[in-house]
Amino acid sequence: MRARLGSLRHFSTLLPLPASIPLPHLLSLLSRCSTFGHIAQTHAFMIARGLPGDNLFLAKFLHACSSLGFRDHALLAFDRAERPDVYLLNTMIRCLCQTHSAEHAVALFSRIQGAGLRPDTYSFPFLLKAVAHLGMLDLGREVHGQITRLGLDADVHVSTALVVMYSNCGEVNDARKLFDGFQPRDVVMWNAMMAGYVKVGDVDSARDVFEQMSERNVVSWTTVIAGFADAARSDEAITMFRRMQLEGGIEPDEVALLAVLSACANLGALDLGEWIHSFIGKHGLYKTIPLMNALIDMYAKSGNIHKALEVFEDMKQRSVVTWTTLMAGFASHGLGFEALELFHRMEREHVKPNDVTFLAVLSACSHVGLTDLGRWYFDHMYSKYMIKPRIQHYGCMIDLLGRAGCLREARDLVRRMPFEPNGAIWGALLAAARSHGDAELGELALRHLVEIEPHNSGNYILLSNIYAAHEMWDDVAKLRKMMKERGLMNVPGASSIEVDGAVHEFTSRDGSHPHFHRIYELLHEMSGHLKLIGYVPKHHSGILDFEEG
Repeated sequence: MRARLGSLRHFSTLLPLPASIPLPHLLSLLSRCSTFGHIAQTHAFMIARGLPGDNLFLAKFLHACSSLGFRDHALLAFDRAERPDVYLLNTMIRCLCQTHSAEHAVALFSRIQGAGLRPDTYSFPFLLKAVAHLGMLDLGREVHGQITRLGLDADVHVSTALVVMYSNCGEVNDARKLFDGFQPRDVVMWNAMMAGYVKVGDVDSARDVFEQMSERNVVSWTTVIAGFADAARSDEAITMFRRMQLEGGIEPDEVALLAVLSACANLGALDLGEWIHSFIGKHGLYKTIPLMNALIDMYAKSGNIHKALEVFEDMKQRSVVTWTTLMAGFASHGLGFEALELFHRMEREHVKPNDVTFLAVLSACSHVGLTDLGRWYFDHMYSKYMIKPRIQHYGCMIDLLGRAGCLREARDLVRRMPFEPNGAIWGALLAAARSHGDAELGELALRHLVEIEPHNSGNYILLSNIYAAHEMWDDVAKLRKMMKERGLMNVPGASSIEVDGAVHEFTSRDGSHPHFHRIYELLHEMSGHLKLIGYVPKHHSGILDFEEG
């Protein structure tokens, strides 16, 4: 330790240190620490004055170390404590939870009772957080029993931690029993129960809990909005977001904005996305990289790739996700060359790509037909960039080869890949077979798809189209009969459009929209105008198509 302290002399000018140090001064000193040098200097100052023997001082120091990410130094200081009390042990357990060292936190908890100390209402929430992170249900039940024996189950913070633990371990019904049996419940416990349902994908139950709440905060609204967004129920996420503004009078936080931007991207709700962009600017959130990434994604998926590029260029700092998101946006707009140029620019700026970046790169190669370049990137992902291809990369390559008509090479790649082919792989092969009219390959792909996705009618439709293209009508009839016997129906595709802040969805042969008749009147009116300028309209499967006259 003496050698260590001697090595800290060059830090002496970093922070002004008072001769005597009451607690408020120490807290002020610790709040100004931002580097390991500051922490080490402060620790040396404390040691010279015997302050590590004071558990209160030491606990504040441990918390400062943890906040800055210096877990090992916090453990070093803790291990030298002569007589740790419950307060100090609780602080260290909390620090370990914050630094994702849950196993250490659980082990340290056992020292509380081993030292003859009694865990309190602060000890168990920290321990249960570690248990929840590890998913150790059996240990969680043991801790629950211990809490009951000590009579601490009446504490709302302890019971809320139990709700979180059971939910994270997949036992949301046990969490609900605990929740229902506790009174009075505060808003934190309500939020915990709602988040538990969201975690297991039961968004409807989460909404039921939300509607029963008499008091809601921004976390309440954000939890249910994010739940709908994650469940791909984007229209409901947007509806709840608007309710938050109208009913709750609560400004959205960054999590809510991220969730609703994802929903806007899925629905193409450009007007709301632009409003959120304005909100971000007014509240100075433009430095929040994940939010700006979500804006790029929203603009790209809503059809405004130029605005996506503008957001990208205005960013002072970018992450690999930023580059990848715009790259994927370019690729989805058919701007493969722009996507690849962006990748080269990314390399020039020494930003290391990740595996998702290469999904965008391979997609870009596929969209512009650069088959050889796609092969090169796929073959050099590991040798040049140390990124091992995942099954999604194989799917991109099969799509690329299929679009280029290299069907035998695509089939051979499926056989050689070190993964069991999933529905996406066989689906890509089936789509390639349809594009190039290869009935034999289509049958091979469908046989596997029927095993993996027996209720996906789209696979049967693709193979039926292949048979029809070859005028194999008997096979078409057999396939239709098979679909009927299995109770499969062709689910029509859907389109959505945002008008005056409301998202409207349309499907083929669907007359349920309240403005259905007015829409079709307008379509027929458009047909008349198009006839005059040289286009002849035709109807096909309930969708108005146009052919050049």
